[in-house]
Amino acid sequence: MLRGLAVLLLFQLVGESLVFLLGISIPGPVAGLVLLFAALPVLDRLWTQEAASIDEAAETLLSNLGLFFVPAGVGVVALASILSAQIWALGAVLILSAIITLMLTVWAFILVRKLISVRRRS
Repeated sequence: MLRGLAVLLLFQLVGESLVFLLGISIPGPVAGLVLLFAALPVLDRLWTQEAASIDEAAETLLSNLGLFFVPAGVGVVALASILSAQIWALGAVLILSAIITLMLTVWAFILVRKLISVRRRS
């Protein structure tokens, strides 16, 4: 599992470095995740043990995902007075982002469904 965690952190480092060097306006961990996604088929073919180790590390991190939200919760409680002054703006942003996320999810589902039906016909 330690090797898998090291590989995950390596891809995060590469993503952070690329974002910094290229001046891209996306988070570094997201860039690293995209690179890992692209590299997984190659890793699976060349180093099957590494791919299994990555899977084990990811499963362990996901099973303890709730712990990663504790610092954010403490921050919300510590900054409650500042947040309460902006409650209407925060509420509007939360509702709007939820609606946009739902719309994009439905759009992606419809697009994938159409692509699958086109491939089945041909």
